[in-house]
Amino acid sequence: MPLLLKRNVSDTATYAIWKMEEREDFFLSDLRLSREEKVKLQGLKGNRRREWLVGRWLLHQLTGGGHRIACLYDEFGKPYLEGNLFELSISHSRELVAVVVDKDFNCGIDIQKIVSKIERIAHKYMRPVETKSLRKASRIEHLHIYWGAKEALYKAYGRKELDYKQHLHVKPFKYEEKGRTTAIVKKGAFKANFDVFFEKLGNFMFVYVVERAN
Repeated sequence: MPLLLKRNVSDTATYAIWKMEEREDFFLSDLRLSREEKVKLQGLKGNRRREWLVGRWLLHQLTGGGHRIACLYDEFGKPYLEGNLFELSISHSRELVAVVVDKDFNCGIDIQKIVSKIERIAHKYMRPVETKSLRKASRIEHLHIYWGAKEALYKAYGRKELDYKQHLHVKPFKYEEKGRTTAIVKKGAFKANFDVFFEKLGNFMFVYVVERAN
């Protein structure tokens, strides 16, 4: 079984990472898709179909119970479980799919293959104070954590129209292969504080965020 990682990170939150090796039939045979989900799947092609199926299959495993709950999308395109029993987030990169669910708190997740070309877009999401925390030896990995954190925050916010430099502030931190920091999503009158957790997994960087209780 290519379940790479499954962890209960708090009393309410669990995440899992799956390495895709199976054919579509493996997941379809275990998923009773709703009408809306079947329509969505029909519109996907190639590897996107399998990524989508793995995400739903992992969600089912993490939320438990014999009856599968449909994963739908709200008006902003944010996924949710029918009945809103859990907060959730899904990410995929190459052969890996990551899912986080939380019973009580808003959350977001991101997983990325570590590549040097992250430098090309760093100016689009790095604030000056964040850039000052980078060091030459770990610059690429560090950039991926900031990028992953802001991708996860964007997903947790779930309403689109966020500027990654203006609205998403990650507290600068020293690079480690596994660690944590904090972040703020601030846009107009909206403000939310998040805990940020990150971990280097081989050639991938994994990041998830959980909204902090007021």
